[in-house]
Amino acid sequence: METLRTPDERFRRLPNYPFSPNYLEVEGIRMHYVDEGPATAAPVLMLHGEPSWSYLYRHMIPICAAAGSRVIVPDLIGFGKSDKPVQVSDYSYARHVSWLRQFIEALDLRDITLVCQDWGSLLGLRLATELEGRFRAIAIGNGFLPTGEQKVPAAFKIWKTFALKTPYFPAGRIVDVGSFRKLGADERAAYDAPFPSAKYKAGARAFPALVPVSPEDPGARENREAWQVLERWEKPFLTLFSNGDPIMRGGDRYFRERVPGCQGQPHQTLKGGHFLQEDSGTEFAEAVNELIRRMD
Repeated sequence: METLRTPDERFRRLPNYPFSPNYLEVEGIRMHYVDEGPATAAPVLMLHGEPSWSYLYRHMIPICAAAGSRVIVPDLIGFGKSDKPVQVSDYSYARHVSWLRQFIEALDLRDITLVCQDWGSLLGLRLATELEGRFRAIAIGNGFLPTGEQKVPAAFKIWKTFALKTPYFPAGRIVDVGSFRKLGADERAAYDAPFPSAKYKAGARAFPALVPVSPEDPGARENREAWQVLERWEKPFLTLFSNGDPIMRGGDRYFRERVPGCQGQPHQTLKGGHFLQEDSGTEFAEAVNELIRRMD
């Protein structure tokens, strides 16, 4: 598998991203992650989605670390400072799950509080159900676990076609449009930083097409099995969706109706677009901290 590595100079002087890099290898592919807070504390695992990277959580990481958690934020393979396989066909749902599973096992993470959004939810919820003994709580914002049986929103169909077909895939502009607040030019540049050229963008282009939209699609059966675990999941499960996501808005109700661990949790609707970490990062982080305090 041919991979590319984004030059380090692309990541210099990023606004509000002072975190030291950490790396490990997964199947010979270098994977980057942020690791902040006390090394012996229970971990908060924050998983990003499309087309972002750990930079998305830059406002949340210090808040959760200051509260005493070990905050771990990997860049998915194909994103951020992680290596990037160059072919769209190099990426699959199963392969992403496997890469993250190996990451969790390599760091031997236990008592994990999962924080996930977008594709971070499609991956994180699968891992939480497949490695149930390693997870103690889940906080989800603007995410889902599709089985191919749900109606596909028109906005998603448009996004899927755009990701695969557009000759220009502007990550910074995409995050900007998907947020309520206007990102600064330096912030948009930070989201563009992982992708010096089109050759680096295969992972970002691949993700929308990997979402199961029919019961026969790859990943659909495994997601149905994961839902069987979620429907008996009694550990804390907190929903923190935003009010302005055209695709995910209202999906929190689906979890609250089906996941026992949602009962009694102080669910919130935060202000923001799809990238609620940009719009309500402080509120998101404080809700995660409060979730952990209730368990301790």
